[in-house]
Amino acid sequence: MRQLKINIKILLLLAVAGCSKDEASQPKDGNRIVQVLADNFNLTMMNTVVSRSNLRTDLNGPGPFTFFAPSDEAFVKSGYPNVVAVLSASSKLIASLGAYHTVEGTYDLNKLPFLFNQEITSRGGKLFVTRWVKGQDTVLTINGSRLLSASIPASNGRVQVIDRMLQPYLHENIGDAIAAETQLTLFWQAIQRAGMTEQLKGKGPFTIYAPDNDAMKAYGYATLEAINAAPAEAISAMVKYHLVADRRFVNDYILSTAIGKNTTTQGMSDNNSITVYLTPHPQQPGAFAGITLKGIGNTTEAKLVKQDINTGNGVLHITDQVLRITQ
Repeated sequence: MRQLKINIKILLLLAVAGCSKDEASQPKDGNRIVQVLADNFNLTMMNTVVSRSNLRTDLNGPGPFTFFAPSDEAFVKSGYPNVVAVLSASSKLIASLGAYHTVEGTYDLNKLPFLFNQEITSRGGKLFVTRWVKGQDTVLTINGSRLLSASIPASNGRVQVIDRMLQPYLHENIGDAIAAETQLTLFWQAIQRAGMTEQLKGKGPFTIYAPDNDAMKAYGYATLEAINAAPAEAISAMVKYHLVADRRFVNDYILSTAIGKNTTTQGMSDNNSITVYLTPHPQQPGAFAGITLKGIGNTTEAKLVKQDINTGNGVLHITDQVLRITQ
């Protein structure tokens, strides 16, 4: 009996050794998303994010995933000049960046309808994908960032290379995003004076062009007290002329403006319109890099101080002028 037990143990050991040998002999899958990132010299920053955010195990698993990978140049534009900067960022920020760029499932963006800002959900929140035809090109954007390389295949999903880092949104509603901006305290007071705080917590979507404090002062509302002392109707009219009942990123205007034109209009929530000017790209002749705005009563164009601040129910842009209905 003792000899039989010894023989069984030997057989079990041999079986385990055989399995280990078989597994070792299996060819390794070298085309997972983590390998695609590691092998692409232009994705070193995002590869570092994946390593720091503990996504590497998941993205080396069966998936499938759709992974949006900002190019290294996109990280530089967002304030991360090199890998050292990514390594120095807080672990909480890195984790949120990794999650926001990761979508469960395989999305072939080239099969989406030709529509603006179609909602998909990543691990970190909502993303908005636009597929549109501009001239001879079909253009794809995600939260207003351009897709550079569509659907690089991986054995566990797809990698989509984009030209801008997607900033995880911090606020579910656009009102909270305005309230959190220190340079928008006067405009936030105007929103409250207009009685529109609850509206901005609604489903939306909304786009708001919010004048910064310097712009509000130049317009005549230098203090919170001055705003509270002004007629509520006048404050409400001013705020509504800065509100769009739609989600609009900067690139949406560039895509929707007719070929050969550099201006378009945007209808506002008060049924008036503003003029949107496309600004030429400094390095690419015939291309556009951004927008400026002009209200009916403005004599000069308003510039965007910040743009494409995404929230759960809309997009916030910060301007250096109040959009004027009258001169």
